[in-house]
Amino acid sequence: MSTNQNNYSNHNYFMSLALLQANIMLGNTKQNPSVGCVIVKNNNIISAGATSFNGRPHAEANAINFSKHNLKNTNIYTTLEPCSHYGETPPCVNKIIARKIKRVFFSINDPDKRSYKKSNIYLSKKGILVKKGIMNKEINFFYKSYFNFKKKDFPFVTSKIAVSRDFYTINRENDNWITNRYSRGRVHLLRSSHDCIVTSSETIIKDNPSLNCRIKGIENRSPVRIVLDKNLRISIKSKILRLNKHSKTIVFYNKSNDKKIALLKNLNVKMIKISLDKNSNLDLFLVLKKIKQKGFSRVFLECGVSLTYQFFKNNLIDDFKLFISKNDLGKSGGGSFKNTFTTFLNRKKGNVEKVNLLGDKLISYQIK
Repeated sequence: MSTNQNNYSNHNYFMSLALLQANIMLGNTKQNPSVGCVIVKNNNIISAGATSFNGRPHAEANAINFSKHNLKNTNIYTTLEPCSHYGETPPCVNKIIARKIKRVFFSINDPDKRSYKKSNIYLSKKGILVKKGIMNKEINFFYKSYFNFKKKDFPFVTSKIAVSRDFYTINRENDNWITNRYSRGRVHLLRSSHDCIVTSSETIIKDNPSLNCRIKGIENRSPVRIVLDKNLRISIKSKILRLNKHSKTIVFYNKSNDKKIALLKNLNVKMIKISLDKNSNLDLFLVLKKIKQKGFSRVFLECGVSLTYQFFKNNLIDDFKLFISKNDLGKSGGGSFKNTFTTFLNRKKGNVEKVNLLGDKLISYQIK
């Protein structure tokens, strides 16, 4: 695996490839960050690695172990400061030193106190050049879910809504999809990069979705499903409960119903009772705190207009994905999105990315 980029900004180029490696495992490394790494010799890539499934081994260890080359005097590019502490595995700086790597380039410091700003000290003592800050802006946002997990009470929340061109979320005439198959495929990819999906009992009752990854090769990356069901209304015949063997389901509720709770527990559903807020809804702040306590760092909010608006109103959304169909629904449309949300989004100053999905559009807003 090699490529020559003499006419390109080498540092940015190689770091961008390391970021692509990190993206492969995003949402699948549990409480560890997803890191990407490439090793370069004579301006050619000789190895690459990402953090393994469930978080170990780390990316640098994988890239070093995968290499069949002598790594003496090579450069290593890694998206996050290499770890320098002993945990379940030895520190990556030890492997870098042992293989006589000459230069280490990373983008940002690891907020973990056990490693924060320490790799430079260890590596410099061994004569290894260390440089940080490459692609700082892009990689800072990539690790926002990791920063939230380390420093904040709430996990990172990505919200998704699909609308017609005239901004309706429901087709009242039939059950046809509003957006095309390319948009729906992108949603499966988004699910695979989050460790849990949050939805409402209303969505489960109306749509009976599976909320899993149905693209060949990423089926095993289906996130845990979390249903906000204040009054325990969902049917025990719901698809997500029938699929519970393959992807776990958690139900947050408030109103006790011993018989329903027993039935759900028999289906291996985890039940968590949550207090109500001043509007008699499940307290979303408590919900997100509990989600973080359970070890989840990346939440994919996939529900209707009402719950999505509650998250927006409480400033709990970090990243927003708006899928817009090329088709209008007109009089058959329901659940209008436009008046409520477009005004809100126009007030936000988040970065916006637009993607053409063969007729449909995906607009991404980095809200916070």
